Amino acid sequence: MNDKHDTELLYGLNEKIPAVPALFAAIQHMLASIVGVITPPLIIGSTLGLNSYLPWLISMSLFASGLGTLVQAGRFFSIGAGMICLQGTSFAFLGVIISGGLMLKGQGASPEQMLAMIFGCNLAAAIIPLIISRFIHTFSRLLTPLVTGSVIVLIGISLINVSISDWGGGFGAADFGAPANLGLGALTVLVIVLMNCSRSPWLRLSGIVTGIVAGSLVAWVTGTFHPQFSTPGSLMTLPIPFRFGLDFTPSLFIPVALVSLISIIEAVGDLTANCMLSKQPVEGPEFEKRIQGGILGDGVSCLLAATFSSFPNTTFAQNNGVIQMTQVASRYAGFWIGGIFVLLGLFPMFSHVLEQLPKPVLGGATLVMFGNVVAAGIRIMTREPIDSRGMLIIAIAFGVGLGIESQPEVLKAFPAMIRNMFQSAVTSGGMLAILLNLILPRRTRPVAAPAPADESAAYSGESHI
Repeated sequence: MNDKHDTELLYGLNEKIPAVPALFAAIQHMLASIVGVITPPLIIGSTLGLNSYLPWLISMSLFASGLGTLVQAGRFFSIGAGMICLQGTSFAFLGVIISGGLMLKGQGASPEQMLAMIFGCNLAAAIIPLIISRFIHTFSRLLTPLVTGSVIVLIGISLINVSISDWGGGFGAADFGAPANLGLGALTVLVIVLMNCSRSPWLRLSGIVTGIVAGSLVAWVTGTFHPQFSTPGSLMTLPIPFRFGLDFTPSLFIPVALVSLISIIEAVGDLTANCMLSKQPVEGPEFEKRIQGGILGDGVSCLLAATFSSFPNTTFAQNNGVIQMTQVASRYAGFWIGGIFVLLGLFPMFSHVLEQLPKPVLGGATLVMFGNVVAAGIRIMTREPIDSRGMLIIAIAFGVGLGIESQPEVLKAFPAMIRNMFQSAVTSGGMLAILLNLILPRRTRPVAAPAPADESAAYSGESHI
C-alpha cells in the first residue's frame, strides 16, 4: 500500500520524493540547523586562538554533517536509523573541548598539536556509541533522567560563560563591554524572542537565523561589521583525512567519553521522537533495530567527523520540528539534506563569510541556545518526581561541579592529570551524579510534592529554538 496513505504524511518514510519538494524540504532543514552546525567550531576556534584554521574547521563541520546525515538516511548494512536524522556538531562537547584545549595551550602546545590531541580523543570516544548501540536499552537504565538532566544543565551553565564573553565583544577585546557591543547582542536576542512569540511555526523555526541576520545587518550599517566576500586561496576545499595527525591524552579523553555517554541518551530521545513523527513504531523489534542503527550511525558520524577535522556530531532535535511542519518524512529527502551540507563544506567562501559574524551577535544568539540547553536539562530532570534522594544528588553534583570550575585551584594538591580531568563542571559534577545515583539507597515509595502549576507549565512546552 502507498506509504502516503498509510501514514497521512505528504511523503512517508520510504516513499520516493520528487526533486522540487525534496529540495524545498532540504532547505528548511538546512536553515533550521546551520547555525547549530557552525557555532561550535566558531566558538572553539576563537576561544583557543585557532583563527587561521577557522574557515577549514567550519567547512569540515558542514562536510562531516552532510556525510553523517547521508549515513543515517541510507541505513547501509544496518548502520543508521533510515530516517531524516540530520547530524550536526554537538554543543555538549564544547565545554570539555575548550577546557582541554586551554589546558594543552597552557602546556605550550601549538595549534596543530592541540587539534591533533582533540581529534585523536574524539576519534577514540566515537567508538563508545558503536559499542553501546549493541545493548542500548540496558545502558539507558543506567543513566536515569535525573543524572542525564543534571549533566545537561551543567553543560549549558558552563557554555553560558562563553556566550557572555562573546556578547561583550570577545575574550580580550579592546572594546569589551562597550555599549555598542551590548546593544548588538541585545538586539539579536530581542529579534529571536519576537520570532519565537509568533504564531507561525515557520517564523519560530527561523528565529535564530533571523536574529543573526538582523544583528549583522545593524552592525554593518553602523560600521562595526565589514564582511569580506573574497576568499584567499582556492575556490574549493578538498577534505584531507587526519590533516593535523592524531594524538591522545587520558585527561582530555575521559571528559569527552563521559559526554559521549550522555549524548547517546539524548540521541535515543531524539530518535524516538523522529519515529513518532515519521509514523513508525515506538516499541517492539523494529523500533529497537532502528534505535540501534541510529546510535550506530551517530558513532560512525563521529568517526567521520574526527577523520575530517570536525568536532563530534549528534542527531539534531530541531529537525524533528521541520518534519512535523512540512509533513515530509521521506528518508530520500535526507539524501538531499546531506548533499547540500557536503557541497557547502566544499566551498570555503561560505565558511569565510560565516567566520566573520560579529562576536556580540553570535554571543546573543548562543546565549539563547545555551540557555535552552539548561532548560532542556531541567525538563529532563523533572520527568520523574524528585524526592529527597534526588535533591541530594543534584545539590552535591551542582555544588562540587560548579564550585571546582569557578575555583580550579582547589585541586592544586592533586597530580596534573587529575586536575585537568576534573576541573570541568561537566566531568566532576557529572561523574558525581552517576556515582551517587548508583550508591545512594532508593526509597521503596518515593514521595514528592507535585510541582506548582506555573512551574510545571514552564517546562512542559516544546522549545522552538
